[in-house]
Amino acid sequence: MKIKAPQFFAILTTALCLSITPHARAQDKTTEPSKEPKSKSTAKKADDASKPVGGTQKPLPSDPEERFKALFTKAALSGRWAPLKDGELGDERPGDKYEIVNVVKGSGDKWTVNAKMKYRDREVVMPIPVEIKYSDDTTILTVDNLSIPNGGTYTARLLIYERTYSGTWKGQRGGGMLYGTIKNDSE
Repeated sequence: MKIKAPQFFAILTTALCLSITPHARAQDKTTEPSKEPKSKSTAKKADDASKPVGGTQKPLPSDPEERFKALFTKAALSGRWAPLKDGELGDERPGDKYEIVNVVKGSGDKWTVNAKMKYRDREVVMPIPVEIKYSDDTTILTVDNLSIPNGGTYTARLLIYERTYSGTWKGQRGGGMLYGTIKNDSE
């Protein structure tokens, strides 16, 4: 299956959009949660994080992993990208819409993003292995040297904040930068 780099990275970007505004990693189920009260600013951030953008989306859970699962079940990623060559950005181009079927947590920080793609006349679901990290209210999706059959090898970093994403990618034939919005259709 031959996949164009921008198409792959838009799907990857969707994969990176795994979690929206997580405030910390989910606590280990074997440890007792902290009994200390949250500060007013932390409580406000948590409240704001669960509110939908534009008022049309269902609020997301506050737990980072649950947010990611909710956001990437029947999700659409839509944005723009620009090629990057020798440190120079090319002209911005409109992107296509990409669909995420769901995500599955593996061990540790490993996740699989199941992205729907068109190949010739049919749709296929491609499992994309990613690593997820959290920094305050931002999710960072990482792919290192991911090999796609007949599509090359790619490395990417994607930042997800609320229902938006931005990132950079590179492959054997070049790289680029991209950004856009995430809409969840699982309601």
